[in-house]
Amino acid sequence: MNRGGAPVVGLAIGRQRLDRDEWLMRCLLWGFVAAFLFILIVPLYMLTSRSFHDASDAFIGFKNYHHYFTTPALFQSVGNSFFVMAFIPLLSPSVVKAIALVYWFGNQGVLKELLFGHSIYGPIGIIFGSVFWTFPHVMLIIMTALALADGRLYEAAASLKAGRVKTFITVTLPGARYGLISAAIVAFILVLTDFGVPKIIGGNYNVLATDIYKEVVGQQNFEMGAVVSVLLLIPAVIAFAIDRVLTRKQHSSLTARSVPYVPKKSPIMDYAMFAFCLTITVFTLAVLGMAQFAALVKFWPYNLELTFDNYVFDAAGVGWENFYNSLKAATLVSIFGTAIIFVGAYVVEKSRRDRGIRQVVQLMALMPMAIPGLVLGLSHLMFINHPDNPLGFLYGGMTIIVVSTIIHFYTVTHLTATASLKQLDSAFESVSASMKISAIRMFFRVTVPLCLPAILDIAIYLFLATMTTVSGVIFIYGPDTKVASIAAIHMDELGEQASAAAMAMLIVYACVVVRLLHLLVSRVILKHVQQWRMR
Repeated sequence: MNRGGAPVVGLAIGRQRLDRDEWLMRCLLWGFVAAFLFILIVPLYMLTSRSFHDASDAFIGFKNYHHYFTTPALFQSVGNSFFVMAFIPLLSPSVVKAIALVYWFGNQGVLKELLFGHSIYGPIGIIFGSVFWTFPHVMLIIMTALALADGRLYEAAASLKAGRVKTFITVTLPGARYGLISAAIVAFILVLTDFGVPKIIGGNYNVLATDIYKEVVGQQNFEMGAVVSVLLLIPAVIAFAIDRVLTRKQHSSLTARSVPYVPKKSPIMDYAMFAFCLTITVFTLAVLGMAQFAALVKFWPYNLELTFDNYVFDAAGVGWENFYNSLKAATLVSIFGTAIIFVGAYVVEKSRRDRGIRQVVQLMALMPMAIPGLVLGLSHLMFINHPDNPLGFLYGGMTIIVVSTIIHFYTVTHLTATASLKQLDSAFESVSASMKISAIRMFFRVTVPLCLPAILDIAIYLFLATMTTVSGVIFIYGPDTKVASIAAIHMDELGEQASAAAMAMLIVYACVVVRLLHLLVSRVILKHVQQWRMR
């Protein structure tokens, strides 16, 4: 009995621990479902429902939409938004760029003559500012698409004596078409939903994003704000759906036989592309340099004496505490957001049961990407201020800012964590189960160290995104929690453009310093934690 009983007892203990792990995973999955329902789905439902009610909360059907589309000044914003998009080249929110363009091409700008009498305040300024604003995101997407090029196709083109132009048209463009379309869709969503650039440099040229701000903040018309939010949400959701379909097709085009493309040296082409990249760099540095110069002069353009007075921030409701609020919010989002997002991706990717719940969590995790920050912020405003909500005391506090920002940037970081977890062999979990190692111990001793590079990337992404966001927090901050990006916009509204530039540049320098610290700390941590890679 003893010889046959020991394995039975061991198996029973192993099953007991396995059951505990599965119950833990199940509880975490349902916890994420509840969190998404509470933080994302219910607020969006309340926002959409508000667009069908009047100020007295009586149901009026589509009357608000009829009023919107029959009001020329309001409906014109729809056309203006798509007009701006139609002229955006394929090239994240940034107040710095809009302010700098005002100093370069505004009424007192250095190069205003280059506009040949046209004003920078309007579609021209929005387009210029949006090009600089979306450039890093679009560039990364296109670079990733080009990096997946199959070298065999270029070898075949060379053997068939195809010229550079024909090779580019028949090989490069078809291979990168999904990346190019995805980049265009990302630019479309970013520009369509951006608030910072059109607010500062748009002048009287209204777009949907500024309409929401005017209706809610300027007129306290939440019903019409909900209408515009729904109109802003529809094209963003459609564009996101198209992008997801194309992304799946892109994955299916890759094969195990593909080989990386290594371009051959070509002095003429190399120098030409270097000159092109140098031109982009000069324009970028010119924008940032002008913003910094504007923050250091006494009175543009009449007194160009350098001073630090613009960093005093003596305007009403604005001060250094706004910058500290940004640092605090970014740090909290980075710490708690990274932990929550990685655990969420882990339970979706590594749970062995409850496939239906995992798919629900995965779908909810992808939703924030298609929801504009303004829409998400307004939905949280309506949700937290509802008379029957016992959490109304959170309005204007740091907690609601942190929660809203995490959900705002959830999708990109979730996909990053999921991609990292997919690289781990499922044998790790099988071996840990056979050795009776709990899922928690396995998570901290194996999964986290192996995925540490992705975890650190998620943390820095959340920090930088929180520091620079405008649309995500414009409706939910309070007097004591106003962040630097919002303070810069308010100073610009008060005519304090130099102080606005100074506040915006503080964000830039904080992001640069933290990014450099991230690179240094990451190198040190990974050197000690992942020594096995060096063996």
